[in-house]
Formats: sequence, C-alpha cells, structure tokens
Amino acid sequence: MESLKREFLELLDKDLEFRYAVAGYLGLSEILKRLDTLAKEQIELRREQVKLAEEQVKLREEQTKIWTEMRALSEEQAKIWAEIKAIREEQTKIWVEIAGLREEQTKIWTEISGLREEQARIWAEIKALREEQTKIWAEIAGLREDFNRMYRQLDTRLTRVERTLEKITLDIEEEARIIVKYRLREMGYEVEIGSLILPEAEINIYGASNEICIIGEASVRAPANIIDKINSSLEKLRTLYPDKLRPKILKVVYTSLAMPDLIERAEKEGIWVLKATGDIVKPKNL
Repeated sequence: MESLKREFLELLDKDLEFRYAVAGYLGLSEILKRLDTLAKEQIELRREQVKLAEEQVKLREEQTKIWTEMRALSEEQAKIWAEIKAIREEQTKIWVEIAGLREEQTKIWTEISGLREEQARIWAEIKALREEQTKIWAEIAGLREDFNRMYRQLDTRLTRVERTLEKITLDIEEEARIIVKYRLREMGYEVEIGSLILPEAEINIYGASNEICIIGEASVRAPANIIDKINSSLEKLRTLYPDKLRPKILKVVYTSLAMPDLIERAEKEGIWVLKATGDIVKPKNL
C-alpha cells in the first residue's frame, strides 16, 4: 500500500495530465488550469520587468553620455566663438590689405596700358619682319633651285669620274696580270696569272704552278699599307685554303705610282714592286 501511495504522489508531481485527470475527479481541474495560466503570466511579467529595468539602465547610461557630449559641445562652442573673434580681427586686417592691393592694381593697370602700347609697336615690327622673312624664303627657294641644279650637274660629273676610275682600276688589274705573267716567263716561270675571289678574300693578282705561288695587288697609286692587304690575304689562304699555296710564295705589287714608304718597306720585306716599264723593287730569291 505504501508503495502504491508513493507512485500515486509521484505521478501527481510529475505527470500533468494525470494531475488534471485526478483534479477533474475531485472538481478542481478548472481551478488548476487558471492557476497555471496565472503562473505563466506572472513569469512573463517578471521577465518583461527585468527587460524594462535593463533598458532603464541603458537609458541612464545614454543620458549620461548625452550630458557629457553637451558639456563637450559647450566647450567647443566657446572655442568657436573665440575663433570667430580672431577671424573678425584678421578680416579687418584683410580689408586693409585689400585697400592696398586696389591701389597697387590701379598702378598695374596703368603699367598694362603702357605694355599694350609697346605690344602694338612690337606687332608692327613683327609684321615688318614677316614681310622680310617672306622675301628671304623666296630667295632661299631660288638658291635651292640653283643648288639642286648644281648638285645634279656635280652628281653627273662624279658618276663619270667613278666610271672612269672603275675602268682605270680594271685596266690596271688586267695590265698587271699580263706584265707579271710576262716577267715571270722571262725569269723561267710559266704561271697563269688571274684573280682569286673567295668568300673571305679577293686577290686581284694570283697564280700558282707546281713550285711557286704569286699573290699580289694592283693599284694606280700604291702606299705602304697595300702590303698589309697582301699579308692579310695570305694568312686567310694559309688558314682556310692551304691548297691554294705552294712551297715558294712571291708577293707582288703592281702600280703606276709607288709611294716612297712602299718602296722602303718592300725592300725590307723582299716584296716585288713593278710597273709596265720595269721593276721598282726587284724580287728576291728567284
């Protein structure tokens, strides 16, 4: 029985529906429901009251901030009025300065008037200069026509000179090959003389037999540095075309006018220098 009582009381305490069912039997169901509703409303009111209290605290804090801001604004306003006072004093000074500037401006306008008059005189001078310049350009145009005509005439003459020099060069190279071949034959060497044109070198006097190789240059006027050209061509043959050389090598310069420095160097280096009428420097070791 005691166990049944405990279970009954426990159900009343924990099971709401069971409690209402028992209350209904006892005629208390409606009263309990209303009491429960009132309890819920009271709890809700307490929560709302707590929220209102919290909001009130926030409003007080905000009000404190507002008063602080108002005090700061009052202090700032006092500073603004002080600044306005200083600005008014400065403004008075500015008006005094403006009056001085107006006087200066009047002087400036007077100066501008004088400058405009001077400018008018300058424009008149410029106009005269432009007219003179137009005449100068017309004169230049005439000079250009004369220059172009002279240039065309000079170009024609230079072209003729170039052609003549080219013909002389070709003639002396051909003459050199004939004379060198003839002189070698007199010395007992039968060698065909021509030119040798390679990608790396161009030799206008070249010939080779079984025992001798002829390398040289032909020029109307021959300075000493023509020997450098012969030596350069010889080195290229030794490096790139050794089959073009022979055990005995004879360097030759054929010229109508041998410079003194060429003769001196040719004698030292044993280089044969000749012209159509005979030897200038005789060959050695032949």
